[in-house]
Amino acid sequence: MIAKSLEDLQVFQQALEAADAVSAILDHSGFRQEPELRNQIAECRSRIPALISEGFGQKTDRHCAHYQYLARGSANEIRAHFAVACGKRCISVAERDDLSKRYVSIGKRLTRWIQHLERENRSRRG
Repeated sequence: MIAKSLEDLQVFQQALEAADAVSAILDHSGFRQEPELRNQIAECRSRIPALISEGFGQKTDRHCAHYQYLARGSANEIRAHFAVACGKRCISVAERDDLSKRYVSIGKRLTRWIQHLERENRSRRG
């Protein structure tokens, strides 16, 4: 099925759900001692669905793929922040594992979409 709107994209919906899960952990008391780490996680959380959205609105598959690469990079970045947060005891190992699993799944879905975009390479999307 070809997504007609941003809301039709499963990876976008998945990114929004993951962002909600991240929001729930940012209120943990451990982050009071680590405001910079909290801010980095919060920024990544919002950046991923924003990049997916920005890419979806691009004119060509090549431009769309560029933004999906950036979103995939941010999905990897947030996983690194979870590892640091776990090491600093801001989140538990179980929370780290659950959240990381979500972003691994998002990254894999983005990889498949990028591969599709690069194969199609349409100069006009939509």
